[in-house]
Amino acid sequence: MTIRVQLGDRSYDVVTGAGARHSLATTIASVAPRASLVGVITSEAVHALGWDDVDTGLARVTVVVPDGDVAKTLSQAERVATELSRHSLSRHDVIVTVGGGAVSDLGGFVAAAYLRGISVIHLPTTLVGQVDAAIGGKTGVNLPTGKNLFGAFHQPLAVLCDDDFLATLPPREIANGYGEVAKCSLLRRRSAETLATLPISDLVRDAIALKAEIVSADEREGGSRALLNYGHTLAHAIEALVIDGIDLDIRHGEAVAVGLMFAAHLAEALGRIDSRGVENHRATLQHFGLRGDLPSGLLVDELVGAMARDKKAHHDFTFVLDGPVGPEVVAGVPRDVIIELLVAAGGVR
Repeated sequence: MTIRVQLGDRSYDVVTGAGARHSLATTIASVAPRASLVGVITSEAVHALGWDDVDTGLARVTVVVPDGDVAKTLSQAERVATELSRHSLSRHDVIVTVGGGAVSDLGGFVAAAYLRGISVIHLPTTLVGQVDAAIGGKTGVNLPTGKNLFGAFHQPLAVLCDDDFLATLPPREIANGYGEVAKCSLLRRRSAETLATLPISDLVRDAIALKAEIVSADEREGGSRALLNYGHTLAHAIEALVIDGIDLDIRHGEAVAVGLMFAAHLAEALGRIDSRGVENHRATLQHFGLRGDLPSGLLVDELVGAMARDKKAHHDFTFVLDGPVGPEVVAGVPRDVIIELLVAAGGVR
């Protein structure tokens, strides 16, 4: 299956299905015909599995980075770029990322900055990478103050989503991706009852299609693309605390599930939805095997401080919240309501 991201002369295909990775060499020849060297960026776990040993049709240099968000730092970006420079990767050449969302975020950022911008192709090996991180051109690394605060928009030449990669993932990593799929189902305004009638494979493909549709309409998050941050305001705040050193084992999709449930309660508190809307969020998360409970012991003041630094915010609190016509970006959410709901969810003051 091929899904087109329509961005004029920067349009590209997202190819899904078993064996999609095997089209990499022909894809490079088609979309980067002047390339003679490929810089492959991958993670330690993916390298150990040998998934990065994919045919590029050209000479290659491979740079291995740590697993997870540990790789998403300016120091790692500098290390990767320096290694590519040592091998004389040129503006005609191409970077290929093979890994999860952290790898595509980091590799895309390096591609955006190295030599002021070179081409990149993503081969996402995780479900969260395939349905979200690798599509749309948002690249970046983390700062000590928060997630994805240092980056650039840089669209790939192609995204190859191979189902074979997913067969290697443990159940928790699949659930991690389901957080983003659940988000897309809620953006589509599906009921939990409807979800029960649809194959999970269709929901995954639909999540990819929705991301492509929204990016095609709003490349740089000036309008509708902000809806893709549904559940992410609190999710990124939780992840920022992890970056800051809190001992908490939580994946991105799990944090998004918490954020989605909190957003539902916030929408109810503001009179935007009723209890049935809240329950549909809970049932949707349960359909995907996810919980929306706030992890215990988190300090409310720290969460509120992290949410105030969210990329959507403009010196206020901004959330994507459900409402009569579906999810919308809502600015100026009262601080006291946020605090009250965080305390009710188990946050510590």
